[in-house]
Amino acid sequence: MDSDSEIAYDYPRYRVYKNGRIERLVADTFVPPSLNPQNGIVSKDAVFSPEKTLSLRIYLPHNKAGEDKNKKKLPLLVYFHGGGFIMETAFSPIYHTFLTSAVSAAECIAVSVDYRRAPEHPIPIPYGDSWDALKWVFTHVSGSGPERWVNDHADFSRVFLAGDSAGANIAHHMAMRAGKEKKGSFEISGMALFHPFFFSKAPVEEEHEAAAAMRYMQGMWEIASPNSEMGVEEDPWVNVVGSDMSGLGCERVLVMVAGNDVLAREGWGYAAKLEKSSGWEGRVGVIETEDEDHIFHIKNPDSINTRLLVQSFAEFLKEGTSCI
Repeated sequence: MDSDSEIAYDYPRYRVYKNGRIERLVADTFVPPSLNPQNGIVSKDAVFSPEKTLSLRIYLPHNKAGEDKNKKKLPLLVYFHGGGFIMETAFSPIYHTFLTSAVSAAECIAVSVDYRRAPEHPIPIPYGDSWDALKWVFTHVSGSGPERWVNDHADFSRVFLAGDSAGANIAHHMAMRAGKEKKGSFEISGMALFHPFFFSKAPVEEEHEAAAAMRYMQGMWEIASPNSEMGVEEDPWVNVVGSDMSGLGCERVLVMVAGNDVLAREGWGYAAKLEKSSGWEGRVGVIETEDEDHIFHIKNPDSINTRLLVQSFAEFLKEGTSCI
């Protein structure tokens, strides 16, 4: 059997062959933006990287869309979608639904970032694309950027990064890079991580099913980062807990974990490491939702636990002030 047809990874939603080709078994679904309010929110798309043909989606409360730009501005959320770096886009139905709900609850303006996916575009390409998007966002800080909604309504003293799973991983690395840039260039108020996709060297001592789930997640990283020479437990892109976090570019962090998620220990470990970091003087909190699985709030948007989590997230965004 040649590498064109020999399967290296066989997952429920995709297969990856030994020659690197991926076969996505679930087609991408594009939900268009809408100027007709959905849950009180309107949306539009904008290109942030013409040379890479990359876009993002902007969400705004409908009652703010027609307001004068001198009215009170809104917190700005920059969101990175999950999907193991392999699946989903910023325009997937599940992310359009989640961002609409979150923006409605938080009364903010949001930018949902699309980035190129692995394995066609392996790590670290998604990070580079996400940084390009963040730089595009900050071209609006003086009110003269390419998108009127961001110019008129975004409060750049209240900028938040957030993401779920792989997107939470990206959000962390964007906050780290923002912290390393010249002070004042990228002022980030806070960061919220939903069920972050991190790995550390800590052994998995849980039952067989948990160990199997962890191997599943490790396989996803191997697909996303085939060129890594350090392996999943050594690579600083994913072994965040084992890395230096003292330069994190914000002082308020909210980590959300799910009780039945094998990655929950990583979220707890991240918060503990950050809290003990001698070079970081911020505040970190953890919200655990018991008896729920990884990204339950994306999969089950109408559940009571999802509504509670979205409300907690909204409260976090509403209380922020800038900190770099």
